[in-house]
Formats: sequence, structure tokens, C-alpha cells
Amino acid sequence: MIIKTIKGISPKFGKNCFFAENATLIGEVIMGDEVSVWYHSVVRGDVNSIKIGNKVNIQDGVVIHATYKIAKTNIGNNVSIGHNAIIHGCTIDDNVLVGMGSIIMDNSIVGSNSIIAAGAVVTQNTIVSPGSIYAGVPARKIKDIDINLQRNEIERIANNYILYASWYK
Repeated sequence: MIIKTIKGISPKFGKNCFFAENATLIGEVIMGDEVSVWYHSVVRGDVNSIKIGNKVNIQDGVVIHATYKIAKTNIGNNVSIGHNAIIHGCTIDDNVLVGMGSIIMDNSIVGSNSIIAAGAVVTQNTIVSPGSIYAGVPARKIKDIDINLQRNEIERIANNYILYASWYK
């Protein structure tokens, strides 16, 4: 894994984390416990801060960045970010599933217990209401999430990635 210090600031992370050998962590990145950063992912806190909670999985090919002096990136607890997603200068609250290949842009807020569908583009300044599913380009609310989907998808995937990471340690 590549861990790079920028302007004297190095990434910090909690307990029981997994970082793939070619994952890249740069600058002002603060992660909680049980975070996994998978192959070819980049978490680049060079131009603004990136904060990531506990039990977050950043799957293969994800890019997490921010905007200089304008938009920080904040990611809550129990969040799964699917393969090849782009997370940029936004806030993702707790218990969220970000689908593969989706993009979440500057100053957007994704409310707790939500799903961003695969391939969705959450445009700048979008507020994703808690407990909802957003899909499309640009992403729009398609429905409220039911409690079974919340438990069977959001929680299952987050827990599975803790298991998967244990296989690599």
C-alpha cells in the first residue's frame, strides 16, 4: 500500500483495518476502525480533508477526493462504497450503500439508511433524503427503502467486507 504525507500531514487509521497492497492513502485522511480499502483504490486527502467512520469498505477502484478550500469529504459509519465509485467533496451519513460505478459530487449529502444505485450520478448540492433509494443520471429518488432491504443489503454487505478483509490478514 502507498501511504503518502502531504504538507506534513499523514493518513491516520483505527484498529483492525485492511489496506490492499496497491491501495493509496494520501494526506489528511482520518479513518475509524474496521475500514477496508481494496485494490486500486485511492483516498486522496491532499487538497481538503477526508474523514471516514468505522466499518466502512472502499471497494476496488474507488476514488475518494475533495475540492480545494470548498468541499471536504465526510463518510459515516457502516458504509459500503461499491467498485469504481467516485466520492468527491460530499457527506455520506451512516448506514449507506453506494452502488458500483456511481458518482457523488461536491456538497451533496446522502442521508442515513439510503442506497445510491449502481451507475447513479448524484449531482452537486443534491440532498438524498434518509431512508431512500436514488438512481439514474442525474440521480433522483425512486422510492423509500424498507427495513428488510436495509438489513439485508446495507448491513449484510458491510459485515461481509469485514469477513473478506480477515481473509487477507
